[in-house]
Amino acid sequence: MKIDMNSIVEPKPTENLIKRFEEDYEVNFPKKFKEFLLEYNGATPITNILPLDSNEYVIERFLCILEDYEEHEDGHYVIGVVISQIFDRLTDSEDIIGMDVIPIASLFGGDFICLDYRKKGIDYRENKNPIVVIWDHEESEEDSPATKKVANSVEEFFDMLIEDENS
Repeated sequence: MKIDMNSIVEPKPTENLIKRFEEDYEVNFPKKFKEFLLEYNGATPITNILPLDSNEYVIERFLCILEDYEEHEDGHYVIGVVISQIFDRLTDSEDIIGMDVIPIASLFGGDFICLDYRKKGIDYRENKNPIVVIWDHEESEEDSPATKKVANSVEEFFDMLIEDENS
């Protein structure tokens, strides 16, 4: 995957900040995604096209983790801020503590790429291998997230991204 290095959101998160996020939302990020956050926090990919089922989805940018997001110009791209804006449409149970669908990138048109920790028979807090999905903002309703599977892992998702031929 190619990244616009000028688009990385500084300051990059520390391992402790990522761990705190995971504890707050009761999730375990895949190792590859943690590495991505540490190196490319909130960056815009140059390989920003996701071909899927004869469609092409455009990734605007990855979301970030920041300690002090309120004063930051890119604060609206913080994962926790996005979660707070669409929380009731990201989970299928109001009783859940933590999150089972976590947005990681914004798509052109208002949808998000998410890590989906929901898996039959496995508590989301124990799932260390979430699938990657597209969360549809128009179809999602309260306690009923509408998602479409993209990849079985973050690595597989990263490998799917291509560069826009018209750029």
